[in-house]
Amino acid sequence: MVKAQLKASGETASPKKSSGVPSAGWLYTPGLDLIVGCGAWSAPILLITYAVSQSSATGMAVVFYALALVFNYPHFMATIYRAYGTREDFAKYRIFTVHITALLVLTAILTHASFKLLPWVFTLYINWSPWHYSGQNYGLLMMFARRNGATPNGTERRALYGAFLVSYLMLLISFNTGASQAPLVLSLGIGAQISFWSRIACGVLFACLGGFAFYRLIRQTSMRAMLAPLTLFSTQILWFVLPHILEFGIGWKRPQTLYSSGMLAVMHSAQYLWVTSYYARREARALETGNPGWSLWRYFATLTAGGIALFIPGPWLVSYAFHYDITVSLLIFTALVNIHHFILDGVIWKLRDGRIAALLLNTGERAGSENEESVLGGATRWLRGSSSAARALRVATMVGLFLWGGIEVVRYGLSFNGNEISSLMRALQLDPYDASAQTRIAGGEAEAGDWQAAEAALRKAIAVNPRRPAPQIELGRALIEHGQYDEAYAQYRQMATLFPGDADALINLGTLAVRFGHEDEAIASWQRALQADPTRIGVHLLLADALQKQSNPELASAHYEEYFRQVLAHPELRPEPKLLVPILLKFADLNAELRRTNVALMNYESAATIAGKNHMPALEGQAYASAAELQAKAGNMPEAAHSYQQAIAADSASGDQPNQAKDWFNYGQFLRQRRLTRLAYACLLKSGDLFHQGAPSPELQTAAALRQQVEIELGKESAGVRRDLPKALAQATALEPKDFPKASN
Repeated sequence: MVKAQLKASGETASPKKSSGVPSAGWLYTPGLDLIVGCGAWSAPILLITYAVSQSSATGMAVVFYALALVFNYPHFMATIYRAYGTREDFAKYRIFTVHITALLVLTAILTHASFKLLPWVFTLYINWSPWHYSGQNYGLLMMFARRNGATPNGTERRALYGAFLVSYLMLLISFNTGASQAPLVLSLGIGAQISFWSRIACGVLFACLGGFAFYRLIRQTSMRAMLAPLTLFSTQILWFVLPHILEFGIGWKRPQTLYSSGMLAVMHSAQYLWVTSYYARREARALETGNPGWSLWRYFATLTAGGIALFIPGPWLVSYAFHYDITVSLLIFTALVNIHHFILDGVIWKLRDGRIAALLLNTGERAGSENEESVLGGATRWLRGSSSAARALRVATMVGLFLWGGIEVVRYGLSFNGNEISSLMRALQLDPYDASAQTRIAGGEAEAGDWQAAEAALRKAIAVNPRRPAPQIELGRALIEHGQYDEAYAQYRQMATLFPGDADALINLGTLAVRFGHEDEAIASWQRALQADPTRIGVHLLLADALQKQSNPELASAHYEEYFRQVLAHPELRPEPKLLVPILLKFADLNAELRRTNVALMNYESAATIAGKNHMPALEGQAYASAAELQAKAGNMPEAAHSYQQAIAADSASGDQPNQAKDWFNYGQFLRQRRLTRLAYACLLKSGDLFHQGAPSPELQTAAALRQQVEIELGKESAGVRRDLPKALAQATALEPKDFPKASN
């Protein structure tokens, strides 16, 4: 309430001073004002909440939802009570009470009709909430400063306002750093380095501005007089500055949504009710000319019932009337009621308003008119009257709303109970249109091994809310896992239409399209996936492979190049060596096909080096063997011989006999072409021995035929090679570049 809206709060209506600190410095009692109003309970409550949530996150979520009924919801109604309570206030703020309200009602209708609008509305609510909390702390600080004798001038007010503003900016920057972790919260994607230094700068500025302002205010009054303002400033530190210190120091970071629905929201709401109850009591007594007819309990009960009416009946009626997902409807109502509250609050609570100043600052100004009438005038006169029927109707309405609120808390608790199927089924008995509960039932059925029941639950969830990604994604995965490829293909085609920005769905669609022979569709789907999420660099490999199969090596090579460019630019995206080496080998083979010999040899060399360093001799041998073949074709005989020798050594270390046999065979062919017939024969003998140790194969027949040819060429000399085979093999693997003169072809 008395929040950033009070940014001009020091401009008029300063309290009258006698000597020392005014006796009316507190609203209720020092203890209550400091603990609740100034937030002195923040540190212990946040610590307890964090400790409990670590062991029972589900339980804490239900507790927060229940607390909303008695803290959060009434605090929204307090603003409605203030803005719509009298015809004078309703007319005074007509642009907000009528026109802005109508615009928000229209937004609620459009958001229910188009799920795409929800992330924008919800993001606005999430990002605005901390400013709302921050503004309230600032307004209360100014109120207490003036009640305790301070008269902040423009410089001091701007310094304090600036301090609260930059502390909010710290949180706003944090919210928008990197990609969003919540599906309904959008992010600007601020870089980590920019975010870090921006928040550091804001923190320093916060300390300087706050220190300067309090130095001046304490000089005007005393440290004791500034106890409440200093406590509120400390609360601002705990709520808005300390989280960044913890994040930078120990990596602790809380989700954005906790600032709107967690313990901060409860403490903020309690703070709001504390000050509005004081204002309402004084206003009522001022208007009733001393007749103490105002009751705190009646006021609080009215706000609670009204708060429930704001949040719960709407989603339930929408859900039952239109078979609409109640979870989504609750989110829409929550976001828009909050936004409406933020807007109204920003205009109705200003200390420059003489009536508010009279009641909160004891200025002595006239508090209001005794003849104020409800905005509905005579239409509600009977309902507000003292007749038995009117009182019975009021009580019945309030009891009905309390029961409705209690039923909603029970429904929420049951639907939030993990994958406990019995609890979730009871929640669906209260409201069957709950896609979240159906999705959790599917998870429970899947854990129990009942695939058909899980599929049925997912399809029910999709029927309730086709635009909700989670059940669609789970159904697609489950269909693939259970071999339902036809249905999975249809499911992912539907998802690609509903969620064109879902990279996972587009990638899976492409994979399934390949399975059914639709290569063009697969390529188009993967290209859309890259447009949706350029960081999914593995998609470049899928595209390269598909394009290569379509005899489009140039485009395939471009995707390989982009993949490796991204890997070099972002080392965190680099895959494990066992995955990277095969990719390098494929790229090298493609470059060899495109006659980019030097590039291909560089790829083979990189693959062999990485494989050698990471103890992968089989892949190392493959890289050297491919390089040797390419070097031989290019006429680089000394290099080719050396690569063959390295391939033989690597495959020998791996114990892979088939590859060893191929290496010796290829090296034997190479040496025969170089007219080193005796050594070539030794290599072919070794190859044949290794081939014989495996299953019969065409390679064995080819090797045997070539060995016979070379044996005939050697004649009697072949017997000497067979007799001293190890020595001949050692000579072959010890050949040096000088043994391959350039003239040798």
